[in-house]
Amino acid sequence: MKLFFRNIGALIIGIIIGSIINIGLIILGGNIFPLPEIFDSMNALNWDIKYFLFPFLAHAIGTLSGSFVGSKISKNYSRLIAGVVGIYFLSGGIYMTIILPAPIWFISIDLIFSYIPMAFLGWYFTIKKTEERVI
Repeated sequence: MKLFFRNIGALIIGIIIGSIINIGLIILGGNIFPLPEIFDSMNALNWDIKYFLFPFLAHAIGTLSGSFVGSKISKNYSRLIAGVVGIYFLSGGIYMTIILPAPIWFISIDLIFSYIPMAFLGWYFTIKKTEERVI
């Protein structure tokens, strides 16, 4: 039972950490590339290419960090926790593509490379750290 609660906690903490990193990078991107006064931020079809950098980084690094932390906390189900964190963020990404019109190239790159690959990369980093300590 203790293991069950540890894994649920790892999942929740991974999602929270990933969300904090995600919104932090979105805010940072807004500070680095401020939006003009007359700008419809809810229509990404009219954005310059520089405005796509931080949303992509936020999605990728948020998922990576969330899955890393979740995998690190969970000892025996680390791959599952990383996968669930990735699916959680992927579902958010799919929802954003529904409500925010964006170019198909950005949607494709974002959905293919930001979520599931980054989730398993976060898991892989926890495995590599463990292997290095054993050796």
